[in-house]
Amino acid sequence: MKRYSIPAMFAALAILVSPACADNHAETAPQFIKTSNGASFDTDFTVAAENTVNMVVCIKSFTNQRQNPYGNQGGGYDPFGMFEFFFGPQPRQQQPRQQQRNSEPVQSGLGSGVIISADGYIVTNNHVIDGADKLEVLLNDNSTYEAKVIGTDEATDLALIKIDAEKLTPITFGNSEDLKIGEWVLAVGNPFGFNSTVTAGIVSAKARSISQSSRGGRMGIESFIQTDAALNPGNSGGALVNLKGELIGINSAIYSNTGSYSGFSFAIPTTIVKKVMTDLRQYGTVQRAMLGCTIAELDSKIAKEKGITATKSGLRVADVSDRSTAKEIGLQTDDVIVGINGTEIHTFPELQEQLNKFRPGDKISVTYIRNNQKFTKSGTLRNSQGNTSITKKGDFSEIGCAFMKLGEETKRNLGISNGVKVSGLKNGAFRDAGVKDGFIITEINGRAVNSSDDVETIYNQIMKSDDADKVMFLTGLYPTGRKYYYAVNLAEE
Repeated sequence: MKRYSIPAMFAALAILVSPACADNHAETAPQFIKTSNGASFDTDFTVAAENTVNMVVCIKSFTNQRQNPYGNQGGGYDPFGMFEFFFGPQPRQQQPRQQQRNSEPVQSGLGSGVIISADGYIVTNNHVIDGADKLEVLLNDNSTYEAKVIGTDEATDLALIKIDAEKLTPITFGNSEDLKIGEWVLAVGNPFGFNSTVTAGIVSAKARSISQSSRGGRMGIESFIQTDAALNPGNSGGALVNLKGELIGINSAIYSNTGSYSGFSFAIPTTIVKKVMTDLRQYGTVQRAMLGCTIAELDSKIAKEKGITATKSGLRVADVSDRSTAKEIGLQTDDVIVGINGTEIHTFPELQEQLNKFRPGDKISVTYIRNNQKFTKSGTLRNSQGNTSITKKGDFSEIGCAFMKLGEETKRNLGISNGVKVSGLKNGAFRDAGVKDGFIITEINGRAVNSSDDVETIYNQIMKSDDADKVMFLTGLYPTGRKYYYAVNLAEE
């Protein structure tokens, strides 16, 4: 049982045509035969396409690395391992030796983005821009801008970037919750570098979880819109729109074992996109609300064991955390959550999509079944620390020191193979933990460090995680050779 802890296709109108009949027999035609006077749905995509292509941009990422490990197939760095799985194994391109010696940034990825404000804010996928040393944005009118990163969220695979431009035409946001299965949608992006490419399909599922497909990897979002609009490498970060030209999702991945489009595409719904973009612009990081309980999707076997007859689906509570919204509401083990703020909840992705709309401090109502009776109670959502404080963007400088690379002689004398030396200690997290100048760090959270960049990388990973405990466990020694261990608390007080 899966458990979670708390982030052509024309539907043919079968027009039955009876055998040709003489006029004097028309009144005897069988009553089950129906005729159509015209199309029952509008399949003209031109207005939506025209209203959208100018709002979708091409994003080129460049790195200073000598060789791009992902080839030139688009997508950029892929934190989830999604790119290789969804797009298939990509060829590793060996660059000419002369080019490898060149210190100029080389193109390492290609993706899409969507203009969301007149002054140049653009939403895209995190995996399109992650790891890039330079970002170049190409508009549909062929004008080019260099972009800067405003904020990223690895958990939802979203990023906010900005170009220095004015009087742009932003896309209109639609409501992804209003989508219906079978509804026509368009995907707009830059597959394989072909700018302003439009493909059509229908919504084939909502609140789709793909974590099981992604080899069990940890996914921060599992509530995707599934469509059969064709996507290919380079579409990542592009727009999924309805026939009004309204944005209802950001295209993120396809499901493919071959590397080519196989019929399934996935987009992040706008209910999540709007919240994440607002947080990144206002706070620099996402304000994530937690319900604070361990849950499992209800199935018939568990329902029979527990004597649950009032509902056939929902989320059974397995455990409730202290200092949580679930604790405040009074949820107990074996309660079954069936609604949030009046919206029915049947699966974990549906719950996740609802919670992703809120911030710590927001009030919500939870409907649940206990002893086959339905209850609804309200509570205040909290963050991973169990409070309603705004989470600030992690700043590496809060550590309060610098790190010096060790010379080979020092390593040899101390009998170590790696390490960095703490220097210039001032008020900050390291001093609060008791670390003193001269301390040599050999490992952080079990990972070997050998430079300031290594320390910063680990710090950023800790701060981006949803773990309640944001701690650096330092292993190292002083120049005297005496070994010490420190726990550096990075969480907000």
